[in-house]
Amino acid sequence: MFKRNLIAVAVALTCAAPAFAQDAELAKIRGEIKQMRDSYEKRIQELEKRLSDAETKAGKAETAAGKAEQSAGKAESAAVSAASANNAGRSAENTFNPAMSLILQGTYARTSRDPNQFRITGFAPSGGEVGPPKRSFGLNETELNFSANIDPYFRGVAIMAVAPEGGIEVEEGYFQTSALPSGFTLKGGRFFSALGYQNEQHQHAWDFRDAPLPYKAFLGNQLKQDGVQLKWLAPTDLFLEFGGEIASGDKFPGSNQNKNGIGGSSLFGHLGGDIGESTAWRAGVSHLWTSPKDRSYTDTDSLGGTVTNTFTGSTKLLAVDGVLKWAPSGNSTYRNFKLQGEYFRFKQDGTLTYNDSAGSAVFNSVSGALQTDQSGYYVQGVWQLYPRWRVGYRYDALRYGSVNNGVLGLGPTAVDMPVLASHNPTRNTLMLDFSATEFSRFRLQLAADKSRLGVTDNQVLLQYIHSLGAHGAHKF
Repeated sequence: MFKRNLIAVAVALTCAAPAFAQDAELAKIRGEIKQMRDSYEKRIQELEKRLSDAETKAGKAETAAGKAEQSAGKAESAAVSAASANNAGRSAENTFNPAMSLILQGTYARTSRDPNQFRITGFAPSGGEVGPPKRSFGLNETELNFSANIDPYFRGVAIMAVAPEGGIEVEEGYFQTSALPSGFTLKGGRFFSALGYQNEQHQHAWDFRDAPLPYKAFLGNQLKQDGVQLKWLAPTDLFLEFGGEIASGDKFPGSNQNKNGIGGSSLFGHLGGDIGESTAWRAGVSHLWTSPKDRSYTDTDSLGGTVTNTFTGSTKLLAVDGVLKWAPSGNSTYRNFKLQGEYFRFKQDGTLTYNDSAGSAVFNSVSGALQTDQSGYYVQGVWQLYPRWRVGYRYDALRYGSVNNGVLGLGPTAVDMPVLASHNPTRNTLMLDFSATEFSRFRLQLAADKSRLGVTDNQVLLQYIHSLGAHGAHKF
């Protein structure tokens, strides 16, 4: 009997073995499926989180693009959860609200010479308010700044200058790409040219109250371009940037030519880097070409009459710039020093027309060739002694160079054209400023200005600068 039962058990086990094996295989497969499901769910959650983070940064435009893709039936948008879409939408509203700021400026000025009679002897007037501010108290330009991302591909900037006497001027208004490949950036509209170093900076970011003499004589304080600019940033350890601009050329040293095409162009290159942990530097070279037509300025003849002089021809401006910044261990909040300088060479070749029809001389209008080769430079150093206090010194100078005026000898003499009299202007400037915070600054500036022939204008300027709202970082 026992033998018979043992045989029955063996037969049963033999028959059940395939079933056990099959169950084990099924369990194994189910385990693998569960493992894959868990892995994919985890991966999907990670991808959804990355997508949500990307949408939060990209903002409203990407959210709109996602909705467009969803309406078109694209599968990618279906993977976005409702929660992440809501979060991205709220973030997008904040991301694309424009950053807005307002700059308040004012000056108290005391000068030994009448600022209304200011001129830089030996150099054709460049237009603009290049002289010292009016005496006593005065409000300077108020600047309104708006900037925001337009979409994932462009950002926009609009900066309005409100004059103290009333009226609003678009100081800068441009679009700028944010997604071009290979280090390229395109800018279009009205913008400060990348010529030189200081030209791209707004006046409230300057280390002194006014522009150096070369900027006043050759750029009318600051060169604005209505046109397009293309920059390329090289993928190198050193900062290496090249670019060019084409523009209408209607600002000094150009003029409004009322014609189709390009009125002015420029090329520039910048190189920079670090020296250890405490020092950074940048150097650059720029070249500007314009072709002014009937660019005019007024002068006074030998009898006190008003003369209108106009120039038609070509102008070229070469600029070489450099800046060195030092801060102990890279910490610029306590102590730092900045050394800055630029050199300009200005050439003109064309025809000068002397029109005394509104004056009192016996001749009315004569024309002659005009060739000029003039230059100028400035060097300045600013030392931050303590976190809130800075002191600085600037020396700027212009060199009359060679001026071949074909009008002289055709009737007018040198005394009939006093603006172009031979003179090498210079100026020495000291400044001390105090910044209660990064949003407010008070400045005292003392200057001995010898821009006018035989005259020294001793200037005392007290300036305040206040920044309201969200203002972007200043350039290097």
